[in-house]
Amino acid sequence: MGLLKEFREFIARGNVVDLAVGVIIGGAFGAIVNSLVKDVVMPPISYILSGVDVSSWKYTIHEAVMAQDPKFPDDPTKLIVARPEVDLTYGNFLQATLNFLIVAAVIFLVVKAINTLKRHEAAKPVDPPVPSPEEKLLIEIRDLLAKRG
Repeated sequence: MGLLKEFREFIARGNVVDLAVGVIIGGAFGAIVNSLVKDVVMPPISYILSGVDVSSWKYTIHEAVMAQDPKFPDDPTKLIVARPEVDLTYGNFLQATLNFLIVAAVIFLVVKAINTLKRHEAAKPVDPPVPSPEEKLLIEIRDLLAKRG
């Protein structure tokens, strides 16, 4: 029973809940950034590159090998893939790298803004603490002794 109680306390702690919320929001933010790159950033780049889709860029290591379909031995148009094509799809890597750079830039700007706000809060002058009744009494005694002496 102690382990279950300890686990419940662990889950109820604010840090775990905050982390879960951060992961969920991060996943949604990743989808937004992927859409931004795919639907907003890449089309103009593709236009500049004469309609080339960057994500389709690849280097073919080995072409596909086609063979006659054994179900249709007399039809030369019926072919099957005996060995698939082997590609290095570096276009996907470039697109993922661009996604990462955009996410990193946005996170950098958010953290920078938060740090700036924290610096402004830290720079505000702090009001001196209000003295307690005992401290007020001691101040009055000090002032009276200073007038006498």
